[in-house]
Amino acid sequence: MRRHLGWLLPLLALPVLGLLLFGLTRDTFVLPSPLVGNEAPQFTLEKWEGDTLSLADLRGRVVVVNFWASWCGPCRVEHPALLNIERNYDPAEVVLVGIPNRDRRSDSERFLAALGGDWTQLIEAEYTALDYGVYGLPETFFIDQQGVVVRKRVGAVAWNTARATIDSLLASSSEDQATAPPESADNGDGS
Repeated sequence: MRRHLGWLLPLLALPVLGLLLFGLTRDTFVLPSPLVGNEAPQFTLEKWEGDTLSLADLRGRVVVVNFWASWCGPCRVEHPALLNIERNYDPAEVVLVGIPNRDRRSDSERFLAALGGDWTQLIEAEYTALDYGVYGLPETFFIDQQGVVVRKRVGAVAWNTARATIDSLLASSSEDQATAPPESADNGDGS
């Protein structure tokens, strides 16, 4: 009986070791989301300035939607990356949108006044965070030029992650334009 226990214990430990190794190879900040690969939930929200912004109005540009709050420690950590997005990309190609979540507007305004940042901030409707599946802050969604969510980041997004994602989206758009068939010239005379 003791001889059988000698090989049985290591054999029972194999599944536990397998699960441990699997867990150690996963990035816990990149969580599976049913949104990735699908069209982003549409919204029309009021800007802090008073007019409205619709996600549909941003088609043709890369959109980075960031859910954040002034009381959120990781939001403070990621703020320099968001500043870099604002400073390094042409707003005609890349739009950064902030949606303060579960935060008083006065606190959000103080946060941005202290740390900088002039990108569009939207007043969240009750359903927006739910539509995006937000359950912790910060959460950042990268949406391609066709309105499809290509990446969801839970926790503070790093500049290198944001830059790599945005650059790949801009490059794929350039490649798509380069391989598109030339448009036929139609000068209206039927020729």
